[in-house]
Amino acid sequence: MTSTPPRWAVRAAHLCALVTLPTGLWRLLLATGHQAGYTDAGYAAMDFTGWGACYVVGLSLVIEAVALLALGLVRPWGEVVPGWVPLLGGRPLPRVAVVVPAALGSLVLAVLWTPLVTWWALPHSDLTARGSLVVGLLYLPLVAWGPLLAAVTVSYNRRRRSAAETITA
Repeated sequence: MTSTPPRWAVRAAHLCALVTLPTGLWRLLLATGHQAGYTDAGYAAMDFTGWGACYVVGLSLVIEAVALLALGLVRPWGEVVPGWVPLLGGRPLPRVAVVVPAALGSLVLAVLWTPLVTWWALPHSDLTARGSLVVGLLYLPLVAWGPLLAAVTVSYNRRRRSAAETITA
């Protein structure tokens, strides 16, 4: 039932998970008390203590988990529900049920992160000059997340559609 994805799609899916790591690690630094490029006043204003620290750690974990879902577009568990899942294990996933959320996700990511290309054109008074440079460089890979996910989604859709056509023929 599962089909083999092209090598470029597997690499792109892995890149989806990797492009989120720099910002996640930066947020973890913030949660552990490092200013990580913020000015004293900027760091204090963001309040990365208590619930603020929990929030940035949770945000990092959620973003990475969402990014890892791209691997489902190139792995068997993205085509057939794993056997250990109660009631649904072993059933094929409807192509549309995977493609639509992935396509919408890639669109949302593109809209959300593409403006980061203008990072250096905007003032960042809460960051030091070096901090602004480093944060910009850490966030810049996120610009690629939407297009990467879109490419992997198109590959998944083509593979699943051609596999379905082969079965019905």
